[in-house]
Amino acid sequence: MKNGMIECSVCHSKLVSPTTKSISRAYDRHKTRVSSKQRVLNVFLVVGDCMLVGLQPILVYMSKVDGRFKFSPISVNFLTEMTKVLFAIVMLFFQARHQKVGEKPLLSISTFIQAARNNVLLAVPAFLYAINNYLKFIMQLYFNPATVKMLSNLKVLVIAVLLKIIMRRRFSIIQWEALALLLIGISVNQLRSLPEGSTAMGLPVAMGAYIYTLIFITVPSMASVFNEYALKSQYDTSIYLQNLFLYGYGAIFNFLGILVTAIFKGPDNLDILQGHSKATMLLIFNNAAQGILSCFFLKYADAILKKYSSTVATIFTGIASAVLFGHTLTMNFLLGISIVFISMHQFFSSLSKAKDEQQNGMHELRDVQENHRSKESFIDIAAGANEEAAHRIGSDERQPLLPT
Repeated sequence: MKNGMIECSVCHSKLVSPTTKSISRAYDRHKTRVSSKQRVLNVFLVVGDCMLVGLQPILVYMSKVDGRFKFSPISVNFLTEMTKVLFAIVMLFFQARHQKVGEKPLLSISTFIQAARNNVLLAVPAFLYAINNYLKFIMQLYFNPATVKMLSNLKVLVIAVLLKIIMRRRFSIIQWEALALLLIGISVNQLRSLPEGSTAMGLPVAMGAYIYTLIFITVPSMASVFNEYALKSQYDTSIYLQNLFLYGYGAIFNFLGILVTAIFKGPDNLDILQGHSKATMLLIFNNAAQGILSCFFLKYADAILKKYSSTVATIFTGIASAVLFGHTLTMNFLLGISIVFISMHQFFSSLSKAKDEQQNGMHELRDVQENHRSKESFIDIAAGANEEAAHRIGSDERQPLLPT
């Protein structure tokens, strides 16, 4: 093979050989051709995510008593992971009962062991999610629910950078500008929003809030990207089986957190139901549903759509916190959320995707030309074969095979 061409050893005709770039372009075009069922699924995911993510900070705020948590946040996270494990097991049995004849059984030991080996990477996002879920409670001690939601939207820029580095995702210049506009909107909302006082760590609240915010942004961003990579790298594996591994790892990490807390704060912390109320029970079910929905997002959509759908939940969180808890919707919040929506419209507009579509069109034109060349090469091969056959069938060669 020379210069991407394969030469026939008989007639010396040349054929275009497939390359990794052409395969990658074919995969990109496959992603852009979204079916109607996929669009319906995306709409369902966005609507469900907006409701669940919008409720989460409110339920956390309702769980506080006199500005503090009477329960261990790690116990809530552990019960949430166990709820998701139970859901994954039930769905696995349901999926196994509806398998077609000839398919590999989901509940066999060999299938489970092989899937566990192939999906061991899910332990990384599970550990990062365990840290992030604890930070969600810590952030509520510094900011009101609407502000926490606005801060979480900063993750979209970190996720975009990680997607470009790890998963080779392409973004147009307009989309990068939209992400920058998102940061501006969040910054406008955060003006003069930090409370005064000091933390239990002995640091000024502003300094402690900035440190927690930095961790709150980077850790879940890395978790989302690694989770998307792990889920899609084993795309043929059942999502409920992948969820079982992810949530199982998460339950183990949170249980270890409970043990460490009991060592430093006393054995009373081993009571995972201590200090819980109706609000915390609702919080557990909400977090479990949100985590399950996130896995569908990351496997069948992507992390960018997930974060922008969470951005939409900011309005719901802000209005609900104002109605329920009397938080004031400041002009900074209204301006900030307006800029965020402009950013979202710009990121997903057809104009931002024009460059990618143009590149895909050029790639398709090149593929058509390559196919045309391949057909011409095939014609050359056929013509050469006919010519060789004509040479063999001469006037004295047209003799009967048997003697007369």
